[in-house]
Amino acid sequence: MRSTVPMSRAAIAGVLLVGLVAMSGCSWMRKDNSLYTAQTRPLEVPPDLVLAGESATGAAPAGPVTASETVSSARSASSAGFSMSEDRDTAFDRIDKALAAVGGVTIENRAKTLGVFDLSYQGANFLVRVNSAAAGSTVSTLNPRATPASEASAAQLLAALKTAVGGQ
Repeated sequence: MRSTVPMSRAAIAGVLLVGLVAMSGCSWMRKDNSLYTAQTRPLEVPPDLVLAGESATGAAPAGPVTASETVSSARSASSAGFSMSEDRDTAFDRIDKALAAVGGVTIENRAKTLGVFDLSYQGANFLVRVNSAAAGSTVSTLNPRATPASEASAAQLLAALKTAVGGQ
């Protein structure tokens, strides 16, 4: 004897089977994002960031902190830079002209949008960075690892630039 299953029952069973497979298959299609979870991603802090009231060593000061102490500790921690009263774009142009006048400076690249000069001076490679500040702009040097440049040539170049542009 031949058993026949009505076509409507076979269609319903097929739809249910496809739906069940599709719903359980969703977990198979998910990608593992464990590489990008907040627990495993390292925290990146800009090199010249100093929190208010925190010294360069990371220890909090003993007493109350004034605004002038915070500014002076931030300047000493970032690098021996100087400030200018002009806005960043004007200061960048003045620094560009001053760098051209300093002997021995080879500018490899300049990025006005970023406010950065990539240069070599006295055998050392570093960046001269022009940042916006509350009262104008600041000029500082960075080594290739984006930390404040500690080379003697960087300090000499900053002193020459400060003299040339009349920085504070």
